[in-house]
Amino acid sequence: MAAGTEAAARDYGGVTATVVVTCLIASSCGLIFGYDIGVTGGVTQMQSFLSKFFPEVVRGMRGAKRDAYCKYDSQLLTAFTSSLYIAGALSALAASRVTRKVGRQGIMLAGGAMFLAGSAFNAGAVNISMLIIGRILLGVGVGFTTQSAPLYLAETAPARWRGAFTSGYHFFLVLGTVSATVTNYFADRIPGWGWRLSLGLAAVPAAVIVVGALFVPDTPASLVLRGHQEKARASLQRVRGADADVDAEFKDIVRAVEEARRNEEGAFRRLRGEGYRQYLVMAVAIPTFFDLTGMVVITVFSPVLFRTIGFNSQKAILGSVILTLVNMCSVVFSSFAVDRVGRRVLFLAGGTVMMLCQVAAAWILAEHLGRRHAAATMAKSYAAGLVGLMCLYTASFGMSWGPLKWVVPSEIYPVEVRSAGQALGLSISLTLSFTQTQVFISLLCAMKYAIFLFYAGWVVTMTAFVALFLPETMGVPLESMRSVWANHWYWKRYAKDARMDAQVNCL
Repeated sequence: MAAGTEAAARDYGGVTATVVVTCLIASSCGLIFGYDIGVTGGVTQMQSFLSKFFPEVVRGMRGAKRDAYCKYDSQLLTAFTSSLYIAGALSALAASRVTRKVGRQGIMLAGGAMFLAGSAFNAGAVNISMLIIGRILLGVGVGFTTQSAPLYLAETAPARWRGAFTSGYHFFLVLGTVSATVTNYFADRIPGWGWRLSLGLAAVPAAVIVVGALFVPDTPASLVLRGHQEKARASLQRVRGADADVDAEFKDIVRAVEEARRNEEGAFRRLRGEGYRQYLVMAVAIPTFFDLTGMVVITVFSPVLFRTIGFNSQKAILGSVILTLVNMCSVVFSSFAVDRVGRRVLFLAGGTVMMLCQVAAAWILAEHLGRRHAAATMAKSYAAGLVGLMCLYTASFGMSWGPLKWVVPSEIYPVEVRSAGQALGLSISLTLSFTQTQVFISLLCAMKYAIFLFYAGWVVTMTAFVALFLPETMGVPLESMRSVWANHWYWKRYAKDARMDAQVNCL
């Protein structure tokens, strides 16, 4: 109750036009990540793309005795998908250091420019090397923008609506995915070069980021951290409104940054310290669990999954479009609910439904696509049922782990380790995404229907973790977040500094 009372007393500012515009532009960084996620799965099952770069996959698909689960089992093909994520993981760590020197805005600009270059390489590719180089450039762009945008949103939005505004990043991510799957649906009808259109149109969201970032101010916390206090105050006044009294909020920001400067032996080293144990655990656990929901590979490879159960190319891409539309609708619902019912309720409800859907999907695949040498296709009624389960699974993910994976890490860290915590979490997430996208097709071939039971087990684990160890952070100002950990039944033993900070804030 103490945290909630304090939050209500120190809820700075309201929703102004400047806040809305600034947060929309920062959220639009999700477009490039979402577009890449959506476009990859569709392109990797297009006949024209496979014939040009991966003819061995085409030959395998034509084999009469080929296991349905193993149609697309090619490590080189999955390397095309996964190379982006390992580049993103490494660039996210670099971005955490660079952002302290050039700010959130500068990182957004650099990320958009790298993604623009990567899209050009992919669209004009004439061999696999050009494809991989383009994917690496895209990964650097994703690593930079994904590291900065959620922090930008959390540091700009009013505390009362921070969850909704930060969820905007995931909304734009899903919007980018929808755009990509719709593009794939029409590009697949173009013989020979339709895949070039799908990959080349990634330049559109990249251009949106580059142009938009030129018109937003850097965040007050980032400006103070770099010694620009007058600019920081002007930026805060701009986002809170010309008539708003920003003195108290600005003093809290300056105090938080001064504390960070008093402890400048290194953000990553501090994150390993005893007083920061809870932040380190969350920096590792949240991105790890996010990737082990299985949603990343299902989003990327949904067209491949639908081809596996018997749909043709067009229907497989259409199924992917349906999933992304469902995801978008559920993210909108989450944006309205996250600051009303809280983070924990959405995590727990979403995790329960996701687990049930994965178990049901495993049963359908086991009974109707074969346990060993799978049949070529599944009966239409059961295939439609599987699509329905994937829609429900996607909806439950979209209202819980999807947006909250960006919301919670962006708000829980104190300013002195905020960039480091965000960078560490993002790097872990992208590394796991690299691993999963690289091995998923092989796992599907080896484990068959049991792949869904594997992910269901992880969903049970992560739901229990949230119930026990994640405190509620709804409505708590960033500068007062330490008090949440000081009052938690488990983390209070590691949060001695949080109690002291809470007492100082009450003075």
